[in-house]
Amino acid sequence: MKRGIVLFAHGSRDPLWRAPVEAVRERIEAMGLPARCAYLELCAPDLPEAVAGLAALGLGQVTVVPMFLGTGRHAREDLPLLVQDLRARHPNLTITVQPAIGEDPRMAALMAQIAIE
Repeated sequence: MKRGIVLFAHGSRDPLWRAPVEAVRERIEAMGLPARCAYLELCAPDLPEAVAGLAALGLGQVTVVPMFLGTGRHAREDLPLLVQDLRARHPNLTITVQPAIGEDPRMAALMAQIAIE
């Protein structure tokens, strides 16, 4: 089954803020997977737009990756409601949500390594 990735971040009016998230998207696409960035607020595209873009490619599965350091209110409350609505809009698309990226032990190890260098 073809799959794609949505990197879901908070958003900012400052376009420079988005650069790291876009860099991750570029790396994912370089690995051969379609990817989109989506933002909760303050900039576009939002999550429904990003998922619709991937669905238009004929994908069967989309993984949403919350680009948050922890599972705060946005990941715990806002994101599940958005995903519930997306599943209703795209019944032929399997949408999964990973834990917040910052909660992965590999991320903690990488951040610690960067901090001590």
